[in-house]
Amino acid sequence: MSVLKGYKINRLLQSVQRNGLFFASWLIQNGYSKQLLNRYRSSNWLSSLCKGVMFRTGDTLSAFGALQSFNEQLGKRFHIAAHSALELWGFNHYVPMGKPMLMVSTTKDKMPQWMKLDVFDREIKLFKTAVFIHEQITTLTYLDWKLLISSPEQAFMECLLLTPQQYNYMDLFYIMEQLTTLRPNVVQSLLESIKHYKIKRLFLYMAEKAGHYWYEELDLTKIDLGTHKLQLVKSGVYISKYKITIPKELNDYE
Repeated sequence: MSVLKGYKINRLLQSVQRNGLFFASWLIQNGYSKQLLNRYRSSNWLSSLCKGVMFRTGDTLSAFGALQSFNEQLGKRFHIAAHSALELWGFNHYVPMGKPMLMVSTTKDKMPQWMKLDVFDREIKLFKTAVFIHEQITTLTYLDWKLLISSPEQAFMECLLLTPQQYNYMDLFYIMEQLTTLRPNVVQSLLESIKHYKIKRLFLYMAEKAGHYWYEELDLTKIDLGTHKLQLVKSGVYISKYKITIPKELNDYE
């Protein structure tokens, strides 16, 4: 291999997050021809994961590293969401069984093939939603990664969105009890803008029940809660203030 080609592969391997991915379209745009990429694979510098996706040979693939690579190289905004975001912010109630799950969200993009492969240290589960009109997403530096992630306020609302299929109401209330430092202005903005009555009503009910100071700073007159009754469970307790029927276990918990 020539000195120039050796420099190019070294520069490439140093430029991308370790334990992440290389996307062929990005590589070609940055001056790496298909012929050169084929040479890197035949020389065992790179290995193919699936069509158009490669990784550094010998790497232990990280779901965090893969997600960062995907967003940075292809200009995507897939973000860590729901309980996975809460976990990174330091709020957690779940004890993972087996391989940990990484919840990822986007507004409209399909799940790419590489995300479906069981090769990462976490199982990636994608859900799509457009209910958050004014998304509260930021970048969090965690260990070796810079990750797009939901704010704690949005992350908890994402969990509520996914009940009861993904999350249990009681488990989420245990997390709500930990959320003593949520920002009332962020909560207010989200609750005013989202078009999802279940999220709004459940969030406010749980926040009031938990007795958080920031609940008292919310202006409920600006939050549209709708007028229809909402039954979350078949046999439960009706909460007239929020027009929802909740699990008896949640109502009785003190």
